[in-house]
Amino acid sequence: MESKKLTKAEEQVMQYLWKLKKGFLKDIVEQYPEPRPAYTTVSTVIRVLVKKGFIAFNTYGKIHEYYPEVSKGTYFQDHMKTLIDNFFDGSATSFASFFANEQMDLTELEEIKKLIDERIDKMRQ
Repeated sequence: MESKKLTKAEEQVMQYLWKLKKGFLKDIVEQYPEPRPAYTTVSTVIRVLVKKGFIAFNTYGKIHEYYPEVSKGTYFQDHMKTLIDNFFDGSATSFASFFANEQMDLTELEEIKKLIDERIDKMRQ
């Protein structure tokens, strides 16, 4: 996927659609907390996401059932790569160091260490 940024409104629609896996306009609108945006507002955002290639749809008569064309994992991975490139000169080590030094408590660091150790063991096999 080429790097495409989503606006906050687009990302919100995607979050709901990733959660639903597929749905009609009304299903997506119903995910919003009250007061919900107008159907036309959400419909406009969906049309933009279709044009950007993030959402596709099946047509049943005059209505569309939407589904994600880009997985949450793929989007997140691309988003993180951009963040690391822009703020940490492309260094995943600098990114990890920032969080290890500034943002995490002992329990979180131990959990991450366990994940890293498991990944290292898997790569060595």
